[in-house]
Amino acid sequence: MTIFDKRTAQVLATIMLFLAVGAFAWGARRTLIAFLFAIFFAYLLDPAVNLVGRTKLGHGSRGRSIAIVYVVLVAVLALVFTLTGPKLVQEGRGLGTQLPTLLENVSNGQIAHQIGSRRGWSYNTQQRLEQFLSAHSAEILKWAQDLGTRAAELATNAVWFILIPILAIFFLRDGQAFADSLVKTFDTRNQRQLLRGIIDDLHLMLAAYIRAQLMLAVISGIVYTGVLTALRVPYSFVLGAIGGFMEFIPVVGPLVAAACIIGVAFLSNYPHLLIVLIFLGVWRLIQDYVTAPRIMGARVELHPLLALFAVLVGAEIAGVVGVYLSVPIFATLRIIYRRWQRFEALEQRPTPSNPVGVA
Repeated sequence: MTIFDKRTAQVLATIMLFLAVGAFAWGARRTLIAFLFAIFFAYLLDPAVNLVGRTKLGHGSRGRSIAIVYVVLVAVLALVFTLTGPKLVQEGRGLGTQLPTLLENVSNGQIAHQIGSRRGWSYNTQQRLEQFLSAHSAEILKWAQDLGTRAAELATNAVWFILIPILAIFFLRDGQAFADSLVKTFDTRNQRQLLRGIIDDLHLMLAAYIRAQLMLAVISGIVYTGVLTALRVPYSFVLGAIGGFMEFIPVVGPLVAAACIIGVAFLSNYPHLLIVLIFLGVWRLIQDYVTAPRIMGARVELHPLLALFAVLVGAEIAGVVGVYLSVPIFATLRIIYRRWQRFEALEQRPTPSNPVGVA
């Protein structure tokens, strides 16, 4: 009697293969993440490239169309930075200068008296808040240091802003050829159908998700900046940029943006906090129940609780980058699982025998 039969050997070989792939992915995670973001960027620009390719400018040339789109993109970014850059830099420097003093006042409790005296709080209330802040000064400083560390880690990856658009050129030009070559590596017709179905579903999901996230982020950035400027909230341009940027992070991002806006307004002694709170609540309802469903559609098909779980897991494993990649990765796993179920059902279907008299 043999210890391992053929089925057991196949299972063990599959497990070892998955372990090897997982170990390789973890070791090369920075490079793989850069390629993933390049794919996302390519999905973002693909409609514009296809549109230019159908015009006289593109002449049906994929390479020429990509070059034109990149030139236009650089011109648009330069124009936006020219219009908003000076104001954004000025407010960013001002906030960066004031932030250490504000954090020090929060950690030692002095902020309770500075704000409380202006808002008419009683002396007992100010004293209780001061004691609470002083007792938790270590946690406040640790939180600020962790935030600064994460920001520094993000800054060290600034080279990705150059590398990712370059890598995206290859996916824009040869992405379809890559997919076709990958499908041809499988032997049976059912296996090729499985992979082709996964690729098609991923194409639809990623295209809808990436473009929708960009549109939601742009809309949020404009609305935040416009409303906060109209309400005369301090550092409105910086806060608007943060609000738009954090819109890329599902579920958690908008909450962090709202906390930043309220926190800066409160520490800056802004007098109309209630109006800002009402605006943030109303805007969140509009985004979640009106704008996002119309733009996003049902391509991702993740329950909000599962999306929150994905974001938390991504943050635990890979920090800020993991948060950004968590939802599309979980949606991809869901697509693979559904397609595999169909493949298994197809494989288990009995093959019909030939009719009598038919060779």
